[in-house]
Amino acid sequence: MLGMPLLEINVLGPVSVRLRNCSIVPTAGKPRQVLALLALRCGRAVSASTLMSEIWGDAVPRSGPTTLQTYVLQLRRRIEGSLPVGSKQTAKELLARSYNGYQLVAASRSFDLAEFDRLAASGSAALEKCDAESAARYLGQALDLWRGPVLVDVPMGRVLAAAAATIEDARTRVLEQRIVADLHLGRHAALIPELRTLVAAHPADENTSALLMIALQRSGAVPRALQVFEDLSRALGGEPSACLQRLRQELIEDPARIEVSTYFPVERGLPRTV
Repeated sequence: MLGMPLLEINVLGPVSVRLRNCSIVPTAGKPRQVLALLALRCGRAVSASTLMSEIWGDAVPRSGPTTLQTYVLQLRRRIEGSLPVGSKQTAKELLARSYNGYQLVAASRSFDLAEFDRLAASGSAALEKCDAESAARYLGQALDLWRGPVLVDVPMGRVLAAAAATIEDARTRVLEQRIVADLHLGRHAALIPELRTLVAAHPADENTSALLMIALQRSGAVPRALQVFEDLSRALGGEPSACLQRLRQELIEDPARIEVSTYFPVERGLPRTV
């Protein structure tokens, strides 16, 4: 809406919703959940039933609709208190009633998740064009938007938890894509500490282990690359996939022949190793 004061929404870490540099995030848990869900879906309507399901799960009290309206009223009061004196806009326009629910109004350029999605898409498109340098830049910028786990300071019901898991999965994919792009750019030595940290956090993840094995091989550390395979086997409680076994065999027989593109062809983005 023309002339609408700009809400700045950040969910990739602690929740932050600011209007004219003033926070409108409540301290109480349930109103905070309501705002977080509206922020996560800003620009789209969230039904009252979805909001109540997030707050109370399957045990929505009889007073649920009235209580939800109270939470929305509290949020609108916080918005109203941040509007400039004499503003022609109202809190009801920024936190609008929409059909059977509510909608938080914000421009995509002021929403970190929308910016993350835009940069991630640009990075994926660059990978498809075999442009590893542009891909690494876009994907790195997308990852730089993160300040911690999604909505780390918000109590989560099942709706927020499911949404947060989906967004975290997207971050994992973008991180792996950026690492693949960096490998294609010959940045293997600089990647090793980051990959070791990721493997320690996800010891049974074959993709991450494969990336570390290749980074170590390209840095001349073949014995350490083979040790990563053994560590992965222990974490899995059995043999890794055929792809990982083939990588191990090549490390033993002729490591100099191993190419990043054999396992992670840049033009295909990030094929899974399993």
